[in-house]
Amino acid sequence: MYTPHTDADREAMLETIGVEAVNDLFQCLPNEDLPDLALPEGITEMEALAELQYISSVNETTQELTSFLGAGAYNHYVPAAVDSLLRRGEFYTAYTPYQPEISQGTLQSIFEYQSLIAALTGMDISNASHYDGATAVAEAVNMALNRFRGRRLKFVLSPRLHPQARETVHTYMKGSDVEIVGEDLDPESDPEELISLIDEDTALVFVQYPDFFGQVYDYTELGEAAHDQGAMFGVHVNPIALGLLKPPSAFDADIVTGEGQPLGVPLSFGGPYLGIFATKKEFVRKMAGRLAGETVDDRGQRGYVLTLSTREQHIRRERATSNICTNQGLIMLASTIFLSLLGKEGLRELAALNYHKAHYAAEQINTIPGYLASPGKTFFNEFVVHCPRPAAEVNEILLQYDILGGYDLSESYPGMENALLMAVTEMIGRSEIEFMIDILAEETNA
Repeated sequence: MYTPHTDADREAMLETIGVEAVNDLFQCLPNEDLPDLALPEGITEMEALAELQYISSVNETTQELTSFLGAGAYNHYVPAAVDSLLRRGEFYTAYTPYQPEISQGTLQSIFEYQSLIAALTGMDISNASHYDGATAVAEAVNMALNRFRGRRLKFVLSPRLHPQARETVHTYMKGSDVEIVGEDLDPESDPEELISLIDEDTALVFVQYPDFFGQVYDYTELGEAAHDQGAMFGVHVNPIALGLLKPPSAFDADIVTGEGQPLGVPLSFGGPYLGIFATKKEFVRKMAGRLAGETVDDRGQRGYVLTLSTREQHIRRERATSNICTNQGLIMLASTIFLSLLGKEGLRELAALNYHKAHYAAEQINTIPGYLASPGKTFFNEFVVHCPRPAAEVNEILLQYDILGGYDLSESYPGMENALLMAVTEMIGRSEIEFMIDILAEETNA
């Protein structure tokens, strides 16, 4: 680690605060609680780089492996223009645009992002993004809680909603009087079974589209059932799928969230990602996060400002709608560039590629004795494969051939030990699908 402080600098700082040594700052801690870090001796930059390169060489990535792994993070192609534009100096320090007169570039990129997300989801308003998709779902629960001012405390979450999103909701609501239901239903049951759980105490009904298993449902009836009881209706989306599917606004959704990682954001070992959040105009003042708007200055020129910003730093803490509203500046910009490059037709073509390749893979898997892939189900680029042996064993076999298999569903759904969640994106060719099929068929016949 490089530090610019010299010994003289440290001595000057210690003298200023009236302390003789750095360790004196930790006298309030019992000695037995102080860890022995056992740090090695310092090394040169050249030696440090060689050590880090050696460590990283052990990793295997989607550049070396064929990946059928999805479950919320997908291996999509990121055009070179995305990274090239992100490297422009104007965007390096994109953070909080407190002063609009010197933040027009950042504010415009937020405005463009919001406009694209609103068009994609069919909603009226989008904020400037959250930390990731799971955070966006938790913020939707917060928003519904605030909208009803705590008078409605029941939340219906589909068991088909991403497990990490549901876990994040539980973390947010820990210690509160909120009741969360629906998660213990059979994960392979139809969404209409959630209707019986909705009552006059329900604040929000939340589903995923396509759901965690990649399956596509029409949620019109469920949305109507929620609204009949005065509850809000939320939909968590895969943004690429919206290139083919009708937008969640068609279900009269009140809140739309999503994981923006498929929109030009690399896998990056799990992040940083992007939390999409959109809603109806009537709920805008209950929405956490920033909202950039377009206006005209005193010279008649177009300009951009923060129209709403519900950060606790800006208003009284007790009136803040949320204590998190991170604007993932660069990640948001990457998605904006990605969507702008593709346009409507490009996004539709990308979605179609994912759809057709996944269905081809599922059809081929169904030719292997003992394997069954989403029979009779409508799905997008992800599907459940029921295997003749534990999913973990199937993945071990595939990894021997440099293939990342699907997500072992027993990790999130006990009882599904023989079920894999497999994803197919535009990055996988027909030959790679057929190679995987040959391996599974050979192992089955062995």
